Amino acid sequence: TWHLKKIPQIVSKRTFSLDSPKFEAKTKLELNSVCGIECQRKLPVPSLSDLKDLLSYETVFENGTRTLTEVNVLGLVLDPAGNTTTRRSSRKKRQIYGTDSRFSIYDKRFMTNFPFNTAVKISTGCSGILISPKHVLTAAHCLHNGKDYVKGSKRLRVGLMKTKSRGDGRKRKGAKRNGMPSFQWTRVKSTHIPKGWFKGVSGDIALDYDYAVLELKRPHKRKYMELGISPTIKMMPGSMIHFSGFDNDRSGQLVYRFCSISDESNDLFYQYCDAEPGSTGSGVYLRLKEPNKKKWKRKIIAVYSGHQWVDVNGEQQDYNVAVRITPLKYAQICFWIHGNDENCTRG
Repeated sequence: TWHLKKIPQIVSKRTFSLDSPKFEAKTKLELNSVCGIECQRKLPVPSLSDLKDLLSYETVFENGTRTLTEVNVLGLVLDPAGNTTTRRSSRKKRQIYGTDSRFSIYDKRFMTNFPFNTAVKISTGCSGILISPKHVLTAAHCLHNGKDYVKGSKRLRVGLMKTKSRGDGRKRKGAKRNGMPSFQWTRVKSTHIPKGWFKGVSGDIALDYDYAVLELKRPHKRKYMELGISPTIKMMPGSMIHFSGFDNDRSGQLVYRFCSISDESNDLFYQYCDAEPGSTGSGVYLRLKEPNKKKWKRKIIAVYSGHQWVDVNGEQQDYNVAVRITPLKYAQICFWIHGNDENCTRG
């Protein structure tokens, strides 16, 4: 069951103008030497002042201007347990683990209907998911490498899936066949990235904050997926998660997968869902029952950050990781969508 939680409130404190970004960074679909499972255990518990700093955020607008908004966090109860992790199975190898368990979605009835129609393509080469009529959730590193915004983010666009209508009898050059999706591209009006992505508690870019929200220039009329607070592994049916994206090795196809989670920290899920670059930024979701109802509902509980290599005891090891939607992140993303709104009081 989805458990409703009273969540902290993120409120704007003050906003500063910053210099325009250079937009010169190269897009990297994989990150190296980030803080992994063992590293997470050693991190100090962030204080309230740390969290205010980490949850402050940059906004980049379509015209290239940039602002920094400092925030206050209200109603937060700090967890003294810190970044605990739960070990469930041994680490495996590579991005495709054993038999490739991904499904390419070809049928237009599935592709253009919920939940698959919520998957979008980001012009920098990543995926994302619709979270409101005007907002898309994706990974921060699809737009920023920790030091500068990537080249392609200056004129950022989001591709919403569409399929060729039967009435269009003319075959255009290079048109997609076999039910493969084409995209209706929409410009991005503004981009929000948490300051925690630029400087985490480990002194490096923090995977815990690898998420961003894009505001579209024009609203869409499609069904989107709501955010949910990420439950712990033991509260998930079969510990299973699901996500769909546009993997690079299956060009032009929407690729769906599901798998169980192996480990978790307060902010991250460690799992071995088969995935390739391109699916980074996909919305990870669950299907649980609504409280006091027989109805089932899908909600986004994490952002797929991608395949990561980390140093563990002097050796390079790998896993696939997703950034959990914690109560604080729920409050922040909800604030980006609604402002100081009553919609953000319960997750």
